[in-house]
Amino acid sequence: MTITAAPCVNDGCLMVRGKLVLTHVPTNIILSPGISGAAFLGSTSPIPTSRHVFTLGILEGYKHLCLYRFKIWWMIPGYGKSGSEIPLETQLLFLEIKEESVVEDDDSSGPPTPTTFYVLFLPLLDGDFRTSLQGTAANELQFCAESGDANVHNSQILEPVFISSGDNPFELIKNSIKILEKHKGTFRHIENKKIPAHLDWFGWCTWDALYTEVNPQGIKEGLQSFSDGGCSPKYLIIDDGWQDTVNEFQKEGEPLIEGTQFATRLVDIKENSKFKSLESDAGCNNLHEFINMIKGKYGLKYVYVWHALTGYWGGVLPSSETMKKYNPKIVYPIQSPGNIGNLKDIILDSLEKYGVGIIDPQKIFDFYNDLHSYLSSNGIDGVKVDAQNLIETLGSGFGGRVSLTRLYQQALEQSTSRNFKDNNLICCMSHNSDSIYSWKTSAVARASEDFMPREPTFQTLHIASVAFNSLLLGEIVVPDWDMFHSKHDTAEFHGIARAIGGCAVYVSDKPGNHDFEILRKLVLPDGSVLRAKHAGRPTRDCLFRDPVMDGKSLLKIWNLNKLSGVVGVFNCQGAGSWPLKQTIKDMPSTPLVISGNVSPCDVEFIEDVAGEN
Repeated sequence: MTITAAPCVNDGCLMVRGKLVLTHVPTNIILSPGISGAAFLGSTSPIPTSRHVFTLGILEGYKHLCLYRFKIWWMIPGYGKSGSEIPLETQLLFLEIKEESVVEDDDSSGPPTPTTFYVLFLPLLDGDFRTSLQGTAANELQFCAESGDANVHNSQILEPVFISSGDNPFELIKNSIKILEKHKGTFRHIENKKIPAHLDWFGWCTWDALYTEVNPQGIKEGLQSFSDGGCSPKYLIIDDGWQDTVNEFQKEGEPLIEGTQFATRLVDIKENSKFKSLESDAGCNNLHEFINMIKGKYGLKYVYVWHALTGYWGGVLPSSETMKKYNPKIVYPIQSPGNIGNLKDIILDSLEKYGVGIIDPQKIFDFYNDLHSYLSSNGIDGVKVDAQNLIETLGSGFGGRVSLTRLYQQALEQSTSRNFKDNNLICCMSHNSDSIYSWKTSAVARASEDFMPREPTFQTLHIASVAFNSLLLGEIVVPDWDMFHSKHDTAEFHGIARAIGGCAVYVSDKPGNHDFEILRKLVLPDGSVLRAKHAGRPTRDCLFRDPVMDGKSLLKIWNLNKLSGVVGVFNCQGAGSWPLKQTIKDMPSTPLVISGNVSPCDVEFIEDVAGEN
C-alpha cells in the first residue's frame, strides 16, 4: 500500500506529507481520518439545503490534472497550476508535488535532487448527495454537493471528498478505489467483476455504418462483406434503430421539428416492423430466426442490441398499452448548474421542452426484466445501454439524483445478470460519479464521446481523452474506446490505440468499405484479438502535460501483455482543441513534428511480467 502520511489541517493550512497543499482553509471544513493514511474532507452549513458549495482553501503552485465533465455525458482531461484552472464538474484531481530528497552520502556534492509524490482528490457520493470539485478566479478549490431534489437537504456532509497521497500515481488511484470500494460498499473494483467474453473477439457495430436506418438486409450485407474479405466479426452490436418507437411531435407529411427526434418514445419492448415478417430472401420471418441465421451463417458468437437507460431517448410512451403496467409519466429534466456552466447539450435542451416518459422506479426492474428476457429468448446475448446520465436530471420528486440512479443501476445489473450470460452489459453516456460509484457488476463502459468519422478535429481528442479518462474508469470498468472505421484517414491512428488500450476492438465500417490490411494487424485468423492486460493510460511523465494543445508534448500510452510491456506514442498536437479552451494563437492547422523520449521505464509494473531474471 503506497498511501502514506495522512493529511492534516493546521492553522488554516491543509498539509500532506509535510507539504502545504491548501491555504486559507475555512473553519467549517472538517477533516476525518480514513484508513491507510487517507482522509475525508467535509463541511457544515448553518442552513439545510439541497445544494451546497463549500470552499476547501486556496490552491496554487502545483501542476494538476483533472477529469471533468465538459458536457453532461462525457469527461475530458484538464491541466493547470492553480485553482482557477479547475473546471466545474471535476470528478478527479491529481496534484504533482516535488520535494527535495535528503542527501544520504556526506561526500556527495551539489543540491538535493527533487523527488515527486502525488496527491489525489476524489469527490464522492455521500448519502443522497453527489459531489464535484470546481475552482474560482481567486484560486479557491471548492466542492459542490447536491441532491437533485429540493426536498432532500441537509446541513452537514462529512465524507464528500476523499484525499490520499503516494509515490506512484497508478498505485495511488488503484489503492484509493479499493479503499472506497470497501468503505462505501456501493461499487466494486474491476478486479472483483466478471469480464464479458466479447472483449476478446473482433466486433462490428451498426451505428456509423447504418445509423437508425439499420435493417436486416443491411446487417447481412455488412457481415457478408467482412466474410468476403476473410475477417469476420465474432460479435455484433445492433445499435439504435431496431426498437418500436414514436415521435408524438412529428405529424405525418410535415417536416421534422428539430429537437423532437430526441423526444421520441418507446412504444413496445419488441422489435419494430423492419425486423418482423422479414423479406423472403432473408430466409426467416422474425427476430429470433434472423439472429439464429446470422449466427449460424457468419459465425457470430455474441449479438448485442442497444437501448437507452430510460428505454429510448425520450423514455417510454405513457399512453402505450404495453407500457402502462410500468406506471410511466412525463417529467421534465432539471439540470445541475455545473452542467449548464460548461457545455449545454442539444438532447437535454430538447427533453427540457418535450419531457421524458419515465418509468416508476418501483417498476423499473420489471421493465428491464421483461425487455431482456424477451431479447434473450430471441437469441440476443447482451445489451449496450445508452444515455445513462439522463437520470441525474430526473431525481426531483424521486428522492434525488443519487437515489434514482442507484435504483436504475441496480435494476439494470440485476436484469442483465439474470437474463444474459457472462455479464454482457456495455454502459454508455455514463460519465457521472452517480453512475460510476454505483456500478457493482457493470464491467464495461464507453470511455469517451463518440468516434465521429466526419469530424477531423475530434480524432486526436478522442484518443487523448480515453487514455486520461481511463485513469479513473479503468479501476472500475474495462474502458471501451468505441468503434472506428478501418477505411478512414485516421484508421491506423485509431487501430494502434485499440491495440494498446486493453479494450474491445470493433469497427463500424459501412458494408464493402473496409481496409483488411489494417484489420488483419488487429485480428487473428480465428477472429480473436490480443487484448492487453490493463486499461491503456498515459505514462507517468505525460500525466500533467497537455498532449493536444501545448504544442510540444507527445502522448505516450503504456500497457502490459502477458509476457511484455508495450508503449504507444501518439502525436495529438495541432489537429484540434479541447472544448471550452481557447485555441493557441498561431497554432498550426496540421500536426506538428515533435519529439520526446521513450523508455522501457515508461511501462509501470513491468517487473510483474519480467520475472526474476
